[in-house]
Order: sequence, then structure tokens, then C-alpha cells
Amino acid sequence: MPESGAEGYDYIVVGAGSAGAVVANRLSADPRNKVLLLEAGPASNPWSRLPVGYARLLTNPAANWLYSAEPEPSTNGRRLPVPRGRLLGGSSAINGLAFVRGQSHDYDTWAQLGNRGWSYADVLPHFKRMESYQGAGDDAFRGRDGPLRVTNPESRDRIFSTIIAAAGQVGIAHNPDYNGARQDGIAMSQATIASGRRMSTAQCYLAPITRRPNLRIETGAVADSLLLDGRRCVGVRYAVGGETREARAGREVVVSGGSVNSPQLLELSGIGQPERLKGLGIAVRHDLAGVGENLRDHYAPRTRWAIGTKGITFNDRGRGLGLVWQALRYAFTGKGLLGMVGAPLRAFVRSRDGLEAPDLLLGWVPMFTEPGPRGPRIARQSGMTCYAHVMRPESRGSIHVVSADPRRPPAINFNFLSAPIDAELTVRAVRIACSIMTAPAMAPLQVTEVAPGAQRRKDDEIIDWVKQVAETTYHPVGTCKMGSDRMAVVDARLRVHGIDGLRVADASIMPTLTSGNTNAPSIMIGEKAAAMILDPAA
Repeated sequence: MPESGAEGYDYIVVGAGSAGAVVANRLSADPRNKVLLLEAGPASNPWSRLPVGYARLLTNPAANWLYSAEPEPSTNGRRLPVPRGRLLGGSSAINGLAFVRGQSHDYDTWAQLGNRGWSYADVLPHFKRMESYQGAGDDAFRGRDGPLRVTNPESRDRIFSTIIAAAGQVGIAHNPDYNGARQDGIAMSQATIASGRRMSTAQCYLAPITRRPNLRIETGAVADSLLLDGRRCVGVRYAVGGETREARAGREVVVSGGSVNSPQLLELSGIGQPERLKGLGIAVRHDLAGVGENLRDHYAPRTRWAIGTKGITFNDRGRGLGLVWQALRYAFTGKGLLGMVGAPLRAFVRSRDGLEAPDLLLGWVPMFTEPGPRGPRIARQSGMTCYAHVMRPESRGSIHVVSADPRRPPAINFNFLSAPIDAELTVRAVRIACSIMTAPAMAPLQVTEVAPGAQRRKDDEIIDWVKQVAETTYHPVGTCKMGSDRMAVVDARLRVHGIDGLRVADASIMPTLTSGNTNAPSIMIGEKAAAMILDPAA
């Protein structure tokens, strides 16, 4: 029973992002469950519904935590931006909208690490349950009537069809459904866009259920700490404005703050590495060495290519009268530049022959951008950007609090390229991108290499360039790792080791990084977490 002054619920979900919104939806589907969903940010942002609005949200403090990483040698001392969604839908409400499950190898690896129930065969039903896929595909792999609408645009634009042809000339075949039986190949990006609108978890999982009487959604609620009674989590202390509140959970608290905020909340609650917490004046409640460790992300240099043929890229078609036309096109059809996924074309490739599965990802954006006062804007120079990165990096970093104040951002240390294999494969990814962009099919577009540039051809020269320009692809995972080893934070049912009544359900539980964008896997984690909570046998 709740203590005096604290409201009582069956379940409290902290964080209404890609996974948390799903958990709250599924738990509250049973009217007997009283559920509280806490979100630190606002309910919405007007830019979120517009697909291209991510360009405005990447630097918008009204919808974004705006974290940044610590300087490190692999970034030449730069502080890389780490945007994280801070509104209902979390990062699914500000991301680039690409829908990539990853490959079966990713989840089979999780199971082989001892996480029973997380093989591809185990998670596939949850992927199918969550999606309503509008494209052609095998129903053995795709879902047709889930909450999340996923579309597959056609490659009618000349620049995309040309790149697909160029990839074919270097041995990379077209794959019409990289979320189907196999991931290999090049394809237009499947997207969480439908009828020209972003399909965030706020839109697909929360908007339809806001009137459920057993679900309370509280925005502007910043979690300060978990409430512990011995070795059991019994609730959450949080602040709304200047008011501190407490809520009690009769059954469980589910932390879904994401790979930055979930380890932060555990550490603020005294769960983590004792010496680190003591040094910050945080009372140690539970020794758990892995909290905040095992951070992984995709570190991606952006190759740049000037396009001489006019009218091909969005630099030509997205300025002046061209932008007016794009706005009209979007208003009447929901398509064009304003309704476009962040990287409309992507390729999953192998760094060498004999590999079991692709290990590199390339993604194309049909424009050059430049910094603007409100975020990235279209540059005057006409060109293409192609990012290239390792999909399953071995380099690992950490995220840890630097203060007992929950409003102080934690220190994010990626430790990129610390594993030698990551540097080697990054060079190979860049070389493959260059081979596609210089293939014979590209000649009619009058392509000229801008970066890395003809002056950088040796491996060490390319790595030096990578350190100067590469950024993350905003896919941090792993900081509350699932497993049974000493550094694991949660078990295979996402229960925090040593603490009853507490689970973590978001990208932070991934023991390794999935092959591609992490939004789809995060939603799947929310689905599977809810299923395990509701059915102990699931």
C-alpha cells in the first residue's frame, strides 16, 4: 500500500520513449492494471509530426536533452552531440525515421551469450506484432496489423535509382525487403512514416489510449530517484516544476529512460559502482558494477560528393521556388523533401568475402547540409552525403553521473576506435562508399569527390580524417546490459540483478549493438518486456 502522500499504482513506467510508451500501452490494456507513465519532457512538439522536422529537433531544447560526449582522441577532442528525445515518444519523435530491425545474427548472438528467449525466432513474433507494414514482403517475417505503420518508398527519383545501379556494378544487389529473410544489399529506407506523418510511439501507442481510465500519463515529470525498501523497488520520486512527488508501485517499476537516462537514474538511486557513487556523496544501496558500462554506438564519417548535373539533388530542389514546390507537393501528397526519411537509401554490405552476414552500413542523403541558427539547413552547393560505418563495433565506453543532482547531465565517453578492428572496418566502409560513388553508372551525374578527398588514400590518412569529421548515428545502447556475467545489469527477463520489483526496458539492455538503426529494436524490447511482465511464462 502507498505511504501517506504517495499515489499508488500497480506499475510505474519511467520514460515514455520508444520502449516505455509500448510498455505502458500493453500493461494498461488490462483494465485491472493501474499504470503511471512518467515523461520528463512535454506532450508534443509541432515539428515532430513533420518527417523533415528532425532537422529542427536535433538542436531544440524543447524536445531534446541535447547531451554531448566528452572529448576523446578518436574525435580529435571534439564534443560530439548526443541528441535524445525529451517528449512523449522519446527519440522516436525526433529521429530520422528509418526502420531497421537488424539481422537474425544479432539476436541469436544475444541468446548465445546466455540470454534465453532472445534469439531471432524468439523476438520475431514481437517484431511482427508491433508493425503494420505497407510494402511487399513475406508474411512469415512481416506484420500487417500492428500499431506502428511502416512504409517502403519506391526508388523513382533519378539519383536513387542511379546509386542502386552503381552499387550493382560493384557487386551489391538490390534487396526489396532488408527486414525480411536477409539483410544484404541496397534498398530504399523503410520508414516510420505514413500519409506524410511521423509514426512515433507517441502517435501509434499512446495517442489511441489517452482516455484509458487506468492509465495516467504525466509529462514534465523528471525522475529524481527510485524508492527502495531494502532490496525491493517500491516507487519513484520525481519533480514536476518545483514540486517533489512520490508514486508507489505495488508490482513493478519499469525504467525506460534510454541508454543515457536509465543508468543515470540507477546511479542517482544508489545502484551502481560503490566507489564512484560514494565519491559523489550518493548513498550506496546496491553494488552493481555494470551500470553505465558497455556503451556502444555507430561512429560514422560522412563522405561528401559534389553533383554537377543540375536539378538532381535537394540542394537544387529545396531552395527558393523549389522549396515552395516541395511544400505544395507535401501538402497535397505527403511526399517529397518534407516527407522524407533522414537517409532515404541504405546498403548493408560485407567487408570481405566469406562473412556470415553484412557488417557494414552505408546511407545516402541527397543533399549537402550546413549548420544553421535553428539546426542543419540545406547548403547552396549541390551534392550527396554518404555515411559509412561498422554495424557491430567492438569499442565500448561508458555513461556515468558526475553529480548527485539529477539535472546535471552525465559524462558520456564513447571510446570510439579503441578496438583495432573498428578502425580497420571503418576504412573498408569508406572505401566501399567511394567505389559505389565512382562506379560507371554515376558518370552522368558529374560526381566529384569532396571528402575524404584525393589527398587521403592511405589507411592512416583516412583514419585521421575520420577522427576529424565523424559523428555518431545517434544509436547509443548497452549501458544496462542484459546477461548473467559480472557486468550484467539485468537478467534475460530484464529484472535488475539483486533488486526485486525493478526492470529496465529500452536500448540500454542490449548486450551488443544491432545491425542498423536502433529504434525498431527498442520498440521490440518494449513489446517483449510487457509480454514477460504480463505472463511469467512468456
